[in-house]
Amino acid sequence: MSNGTSAVQLFANQATAAAAVGAPEPLATFRRAGAEAFARVGFPTTRDEDWRYTSPAPIADGHFTAAADRAASPLPTADALAEYTFNGEWPLLVFYNGRFAPSLSSLTSLPDGVRVMSLADATAQEPELVRRHLGHAAAADRDGFSALNAAFLSEGVFVHVANEMVSDTPLHVLHVTDADGIMTHPRHVIVVGRHAKATILESYIGLGDVRYFTNTVTEVFVEDGATLNHTRIQRESGAAFHVGTIEARQGRDSHFLQFCFQIGGQLSRSNVYTVLNGDGCGTTLNGLYMLNAHQHGDHQTRVEHVAPNCFSREMYKGLLDGHSHGVFNGKVYVHPEAQKTDGKQTNNTLLLSDKAQIDTKPQLEIFADDVKCTHGATVGRIDEMALFYLKSRGIGPVLSKQLMMYAFAADVLETMENETIRLELERMTLAMLE
Repeated sequence: MSNGTSAVQLFANQATAAAAVGAPEPLATFRRAGAEAFARVGFPTTRDEDWRYTSPAPIADGHFTAAADRAASPLPTADALAEYTFNGEWPLLVFYNGRFAPSLSSLTSLPDGVRVMSLADATAQEPELVRRHLGHAAAADRDGFSALNAAFLSEGVFVHVANEMVSDTPLHVLHVTDADGIMTHPRHVIVVGRHAKATILESYIGLGDVRYFTNTVTEVFVEDGATLNHTRIQRESGAAFHVGTIEARQGRDSHFLQFCFQIGGQLSRSNVYTVLNGDGCGTTLNGLYMLNAHQHGDHQTRVEHVAPNCFSREMYKGLLDGHSHGVFNGKVYVHPEAQKTDGKQTNNTLLLSDKAQIDTKPQLEIFADDVKCTHGATVGRIDEMALFYLKSRGIGPVLSKQLMMYAFAADVLETMENETIRLELERMTLAMLE
């Protein structure tokens, strides 16, 4: 990029200014660490292996304004957000253009034993709890985008689920953006206590075809014997840029289930990284991405097996049309101590256009000798013989194609445990296929 140096310097100056704004500890130290790290490393480039197929140049050259530096916008009505809030059935936190919107949020149905606080409130009320977790999964200097997120840290949620607390009621964190040229950097910290169970949904939506940049980090801690179901829905504006990172740390006999659903954004990147630190724990990472026109969507996963007797299951599926470009890079890393590891990884992509393309690279790095690991990837087009069969049964050509695409997507959607979320994702999938 011709003006890459000046663009990085502009972001670095903005990050330094944001970090200098007063904040309580440890937030202030964390912000400064993020600004210093970004000044050192800047944005990744396509020379970095993990960014080989995705250039962040459009983001670096974007000239975005931080949410805190813009005047607050008038809030949308609750009716305008109704289609995104699952009929208001669950506890809801709404962030509008990077700012928490209390009037659109509701925590009245929050189960006992589940605490939800802003990061600022959590720092004041539970400083030691924040110190033990903030930045411990996703460090401020992990990479350029994580560093930016740390430097601009202002809005975010701290969720703490008490030990033994079992809840099937999802907590919904909804991010809504409709301001042109804005950038937001939310950071969420989720702690699920011993033998607890929780479900959390993060949604990122854009209202209108506006250009903006969302850079989000979620740190997850699943303690011994706990289970977290986490779903992430990315349906940003078609002109938006989105980078989302999830970093999880797991204890003994824990289970982390994560589902990534991606249909929005001009350029988007999803990073899901988990470290299996406890004996007998497991992780399940599934995803569905549907891209059209000139969309670029990148999915990166890393499952790090540190402890023995752990399992990992991973299935990502993509439907690519138009001139879209999909990327999947999945890594499974098995440490020497992680004997009896059982890992399986799959990426399947359906190309619906001659112009669509996918770069897929499943990887295994194994340093233990008693393991069972497999990986695989397929890229193909709709089966013409199957289409002919459906047409011969009186089904029209358009509906036949839609049925086959939906059957392809349904295979991964059916892995979701929460029926309400699954049905909504099925509805969105059908709408996309039409």
